[in-house]
Amino acid sequence: MAEILIETPADAPEVEALYDLCFAPGRTALSSYRLREDVAPVPALCRLVRGRMGEVAGAIRVWPVLVGGAEALLLGPVAVHPVRQGEGLGALLIWRTLEVARELGHPRVLLVGDEPYYARFGFARLEGVEMPPPTNPDRVLGVALQEGAWEGVTGAVSRIAP
Repeated sequence: MAEILIETPADAPEVEALYDLCFAPGRTALSSYRLREDVAPVPALCRLVRGRMGEVAGAIRVWPVLVGGAEALLLGPVAVHPVRQGEGLGALLIWRTLEVARELGHPRVLLVGDEPYYARFGFARLEGVEMPPPTNPDRVLGVALQEGAWEGVTGAVSRIAP
């Protein structure tokens, strides 16, 4: 089984290189990146998996955001090195991140992604939650880490001021 480690500042260049490898060159132009600008991720929830040779094989980051004024976590990006895809590392990172977020008392998590993939982690489409354009509303998903955490939570997703 892979060991999941907390990302440290020293890991950041390797994690960024993994994201560059796994995602399109214009990834930082996506609307979700506007929510991350000048905002620190949640350190206890940013994790990685190192391979046998010490390389970063997978990584996940989580950011604080507001949804209509209510606090939430924005999960992503999550990436697994192409040669390690299919081993379950991404799922392992997501499950562990959600578990720790729940333990730390965070009520809700959202992301932009494919519902058929993320449904296994409890994510479902969020009605009335608006990511910055041009995000497809069908891809805005959330999971409650506390009973009823998404009830009555609607509105624009915005970044927390630095």
